[in-house]
Amino acid sequence: MEEEIKKIADLREILEEKIKNLEAELDGMRALLDFVNDLLIERSFKKAGEIAKTKPPEKVEIAPSTTAKKVIKKIPLKTASGELLANMYIEEGQIRIVPASDKQFNVNTPPFTAFLVDRIFEKMRNKDQELVRQGRLMPNKAFSYEVEKEEDVLREIRIRNADHQREREIRSATRWTLEKMYDKLRGGRSS
Repeated sequence: MEEEIKKIADLREILEEKIKNLEAELDGMRALLDFVNDLLIERSFKKAGEIAKTKPPEKVEIAPSTTAKKVIKKIPLKTASGELLANMYIEEGQIRIVPASDKQFNVNTPPFTAFLVDRIFEKMRNKDQELVRQGRLMPNKAFSYEVEKEEDVLREIRIRNADHQREREIRSATRWTLEKMYDKLRGGRSS
């Protein structure tokens, strides 16, 4: 009887953990759905001529930062068809996302700011800042990010204090965002 109760208690722990993970994933999906809904509303009121006006910036080569810490893992972020968008470098204490040398992503192109920055990065930063205010997290352990750009062209995103779960969410959200931006960039070139 006691062994059976222990097994049931273990099963309950597994279920609670699974529910917690699914709820986190659901939150991310809801944020993504909100963004898509906002984008649909925005696009339905924009004239076709306004969409085609964006001129892609000139090509500039960028090398990965030499001041960075040791790279633990390099993750290529690719489109569904296999086109390289950026590389995500997992380093000691930080993540760096560097666009592919042949890609010029304008930070003003949706969904970069509205989704990736405001709904993903800012949400994580605000959550950690609240934990800092409550005294439950040291300020130097709080999530932070920096978007490095040259004029309006994305050069690198640096993220500090992202745990493994956030790393996965960042990877997924960044890949999705850059793919949408790349689609707009290609669409702008063919116009």
